[in-house]
Amino acid sequence: MEGEQKWCVVTGGRGFAARHLVEMLIRSGRFSVRIADLGPSIKLEPSEEKGLLGEALQSGRAEYVSADLRDKAQVLKACQGAEAVFHMAAPDSSINNHQLHHSVNVQGTKNVIDACIEQKVKRLIYTSSPSVVFDGVHGIFNGDESLPYPDKHNDSYSATKAEGEALVIKSNGTNGLLTCCIRPSSIFGPGDKLLVPSLVNAARAGKSKFIIGDGNNMYDFTYVENVAHAHICAEQALASEGKIAEQAAGQAYFITNMEPIKFWEFVSLILEGLGYERPRIKIPALVMMPIAHMVEWTYKMLAPYGMKVPQLTPSRIRLLSCSRTFSCSKAKDQLSYTPIVSLQEGLRRTIDSYPDLRAEHLPKREGPSKASRYLGSGRVADTLLWKDKKLALTTLLVLMAFYHNFIASGYTIVTAVSKLFLVASIFLFIHGNLPEKILGYTVEKIPPSNFHFSEERSHRAALSVASSWNTAVNVLKSLCKGDDWMLFLKVVLSLLILSFLGAISLQSLFVTGLLIAFVAFYIYENKEEEIDRLASEALSFSCKLKSDIAKKLPTFKKFSPSR
Repeated sequence: MEGEQKWCVVTGGRGFAARHLVEMLIRSGRFSVRIADLGPSIKLEPSEEKGLLGEALQSGRAEYVSADLRDKAQVLKACQGAEAVFHMAAPDSSINNHQLHHSVNVQGTKNVIDACIEQKVKRLIYTSSPSVVFDGVHGIFNGDESLPYPDKHNDSYSATKAEGEALVIKSNGTNGLLTCCIRPSSIFGPGDKLLVPSLVNAARAGKSKFIIGDGNNMYDFTYVENVAHAHICAEQALASEGKIAEQAAGQAYFITNMEPIKFWEFVSLILEGLGYERPRIKIPALVMMPIAHMVEWTYKMLAPYGMKVPQLTPSRIRLLSCSRTFSCSKAKDQLSYTPIVSLQEGLRRTIDSYPDLRAEHLPKREGPSKASRYLGSGRVADTLLWKDKKLALTTLLVLMAFYHNFIASGYTIVTAVSKLFLVASIFLFIHGNLPEKILGYTVEKIPPSNFHFSEERSHRAALSVASSWNTAVNVLKSLCKGDDWMLFLKVVLSLLILSFLGAISLQSLFVTGLLIAFVAFYIYENKEEEIDRLASEALSFSCKLKSDIAKKLPTFKKFSPSR
């Protein structure tokens, strides 16, 4: 660049949309770009090291500065000497944490505005959201900028974004600072770490087959390069002299691809493009909402113990089932904005950028599954995992017949056992007298060795019983000392569970056990990764809970008698 070097700042410059804006700004050559983000240093991906950004950082046309928007001194330093600031930083919108969102979207934005005024920055472009006018209840069809902020927003992110936007608009004209706000709708494209990965995770977990609502809600999506282009259009409009700058200053603008599409059709195109099935089962939003409220309540209770942010929340259900389309007429007339990449082309580029997420690249399991190994990888595994469907169905029918004749009939245990032995004796006697072949079918005789209990097995069984007895005795010894609260709680909890199970009827236990045996192992084999992950999270939570309880329990010191 010739002459005096002009700088612009992109806050949150390592975010999804911000990366595209940074590269577009570098490519335009109008500014040297200062990338401001939370990280202590910039970590480039391999494609960035050899690309435009890597070259710009080496040549000095771009630089990185670590800045937390909540620290005004750091923001002042980041904005020093800048002519324009693109304020794109914001927390993850899926985290419904009001304190976090307020500290960044409101207080952080206030720090950016103050820094721009003190450092005599000429132009501030704020990345807002269409959600600032969405109440989570009423759909929006071709909404324009005349829509007011609702009395109550859909979530904390939207509410604090609206507050930040209002501050930016109010600051327009202060000390010569010109401001405007961009409201890009549902951004997608290469580099997205939220939308596409979450859709693929849902597809791999078998959850993408569901449509929340009637599936007809319309949406406006915006390809990420169009979002970057809109920011540059806004900055250029503010930099223009006369009527163009006067019109754009202090305004907010909806930005879309100008191609409304059914939300679930867009999702289907992404999934189909990556080789997954499109959603087809419709679930009314009213059915999902109570479940979502329960999930959100559980998260609020367990978040301190490490529970991850759930996807199924009331605000998310509203977003998935309502229509939200917006008019770009104002941006087109006053900013000269028109999309530079069509929706179809944007979808193609997005799908092509995720080769690792395609269905054919799912990791293939080598060897028997964990469920099969747990069941011995033999006939039991083939039966309960439905590998041998004929054997599984036969076993299930036999067990159901056993239930009907011996358990559901209401016999006492002694009567049931005696009748079971009677039936077994009759069957063995008849089976032993059958010829080796009947109508061409070979009758396999049951060898006596199947009923033999070897001395080694007897010894192992006795050792197991003795070991269990000794363990119980050691527990009793520890309890008698009266100084191990955790052991006491474990014993009490175990006995309560045992008493609960003892109160359940034999019929209920049999039916429950049958369902678990023929369903639970099958589900685990097909959802092994997801179940293992949930089990790991539950274990981590229980360990943390145990640690917290242990800290709060009283400790007893033993005193030796004085001599």
